[in-house]
Amino acid sequence: MASVPYPFTAVVGMADMRLGLLLNAISPAIGGVLVRGEKGTAKSTMVRGLATLMPDVAVVTGCRFACDPAAPDPACPDGPHEAGAAEDRPTRMVELPVGASEDRLVGALDIERALAEGVKAFEPGLLADAHRGILYVDEVNLLHDHLVDVLLDAAAMGASYVEREGVSVRHAARFLLVGTMNPEEGELRPQLLDRFGLTVEVAASREPDERVQVVRRRLAHDADPAGFTARWAAEETDLRGRIAAARELLPGVVLGDAALRQIAATCAAFEVDGMRADIVMARTATALAAWAGRTEVLTEDVRQAALLALPHRRRRNPFDAPGLDEDRLDEILAESDGADGDDDPEPDGPDGGPEGPDGGPDGPGGQPPRDEGGPGPQDQAPPAGPEQQAPQLPEPAGPADADGAPDPAQEPAGQPVAGGGGEQAAVVAADPFTTRRLDVPGLGEGADGRRSRARTAHGRTTGSRRPRGALGKLHLAATVRAAAPHQRARGRGGPGLVLRRDDLREAVREGREGNLVLFVVDASGSMAARQRMSAVKGAVLSLLLDAYQRRDKIGMITFRGRDAELALPPTSSVEAGAARLATLPTGGRTPLSAGLLKAHEVLRVERLRDASRRPLLVVVTDGRATGRGAGAADGPLARASRAARLLASEGVASVVVDCESGPVRLGLAAELARDLRGTAVTLDELRADSVSALVRDVRGTGAGRGAQHARPETDGRSAQTSRHTPHSRKVA
Repeated sequence: MASVPYPFTAVVGMADMRLGLLLNAISPAIGGVLVRGEKGTAKSTMVRGLATLMPDVAVVTGCRFACDPAAPDPACPDGPHEAGAAEDRPTRMVELPVGASEDRLVGALDIERALAEGVKAFEPGLLADAHRGILYVDEVNLLHDHLVDVLLDAAAMGASYVEREGVSVRHAARFLLVGTMNPEEGELRPQLLDRFGLTVEVAASREPDERVQVVRRRLAHDADPAGFTARWAAEETDLRGRIAAARELLPGVVLGDAALRQIAATCAAFEVDGMRADIVMARTATALAAWAGRTEVLTEDVRQAALLALPHRRRRNPFDAPGLDEDRLDEILAESDGADGDDDPEPDGPDGGPEGPDGGPDGPGGQPPRDEGGPGPQDQAPPAGPEQQAPQLPEPAGPADADGAPDPAQEPAGQPVAGGGGEQAAVVAADPFTTRRLDVPGLGEGADGRRSRARTAHGRTTGSRRPRGALGKLHLAATVRAAAPHQRARGRGGPGLVLRRDDLREAVREGREGNLVLFVVDASGSMAARQRMSAVKGAVLSLLLDAYQRRDKIGMITFRGRDAELALPPTSSVEAGAARLATLPTGGRTPLSAGLLKAHEVLRVERLRDASRRPLLVVVTDGRATGRGAGAADGPLARASRAARLLASEGVASVVVDCESGPVRLGLAAELARDLRGTAVTLDELRADSVSALVRDVRGTGAGRGAQHARPETDGRSAQTSRHTPHSRKVA
């Protein structure tokens, strides 16, 4: 028996999401809505409930592409359609799984029949199923980039195109696009965010009474779905009728010059790129007026439209949180033409939303809560308390850093650093910069990305092979070559090529993959000089930005005091990494071996979870190590060396960012890189525009993959290559 969906009107609170969904139901041209929020906040429940409120659609009987009988698509693959064959059916809600393939999304051509018989045998995909309905993408931020591109292009053009080796199919694909995401799991790129018409933020209510109401309704529905739905039938019917009335009124709504000037002034003042924001705001304001039962757009409509359409379009880098300054918005609206519209009454509640003045089905005067569902854990950095330190040696005389702090490089190797015993406040990171690409050597088969070379479904064609399962990208020339020798034996008598399944060859493509970039950051007293730590944080922040752009997963380990800590488990959210970095304190001993062993454990676990995603270890340190033990065999440097060789023996590609400063350098970071069989780069060489940046190949051993060479890539300029030592060298 099919499950009974939870009624849309029974969801507690969620006013912003409710409004965004209803506006798109009234005017699908708005372009959909992106819902950002923590897990367990009824995002999926509301989307499924919306489908039951949508009016039935008339479709051509037997058409797999839901053609409108009043205006059938002339290019429909199932056409041409005969007049009169029509039926009504409920609006569909189609869900796109995160792991769906491109063929499942856009449909697939039967290449064998297309080549042998010359017919377009097309199996529709999810875009065809969602035509004239709702397409729901849960965790849209976890979709592969090429799927998001296809999805949003179809939403913008209202059509889907499938082209394979000269055979093409086009069909209409107009739908209400709804995406949900948890920002803790990673952000969408700004250019993809811009393709969603509206965005709303949701969070679970922290009010006990509201949470009690959520639980009571949920339990009542689970105990008797049909009875619970029947109790909300009147509210559902009223809301369904109101949506239909707003749709009918929409063509008659007038967007006056004053309101249009306010829209343009708002987008210009907030420095929104392009013109899509202006168009979306205009459509949203018009839908708001229709929802309120008016035929004229007022200032209140423009204001609400800005709050829904602009926050996600104002991000300038991945560390910026979406948002809009409402005080600044009010100033802009007051300064622009048509500001007197603020005095108009609000016929549908203070926010123009669906609840009205009585707060909706929750009862007269009731204030709806913000959310439904349990709260998700906040991703906050754990507080770091002061470490218990051993007695410190007196500070030797020596050069100082530019800020007057003593240079720890002058301390004897393996000894505690003077003045580093106490915890110091977090230092502000220096401005980020563009880094050179650090990639994993060899050829991987991981998730699509932009870092290391890999066999992928997209990229340049490097060869062909027999299909493994369903045929992917056809390699036409290889298929013809495989079939050509057998044409006479197969009795070919006409112009067509006689094909067999064994003749088919699929293309082998090479592109780029995303990696797991695991940062191991030295936060000990030897790094505590403010100017140096600021530069180090700036470098790590730059590498985080690079990881975001290359679609990597990231993790962060810090070591200081007596142990190492997994400050950020591997995630796709670089924002979480930047937040942990900002609050990172410094001070204490330098347990380098503990940091490396913690990295070994994290990579071991991640290898079990995702064996195809290759890791890149980035160690940010000056190479010093302190701790208990003495002598060449049991000292802190010896333990760090053994931990590094353990990582190297498992083929982990490594880069050591050498943070040592001062006129006298011990070269310990370079020695660490040698033990890791990785490469060492200075902070200066990490910059993409640095004249001293070099290309290095550092020998490494891969488990089952042979030797590897981890290297920072250049931009094509000549550079010297060092193959026998990871020590830094500079060129004039």
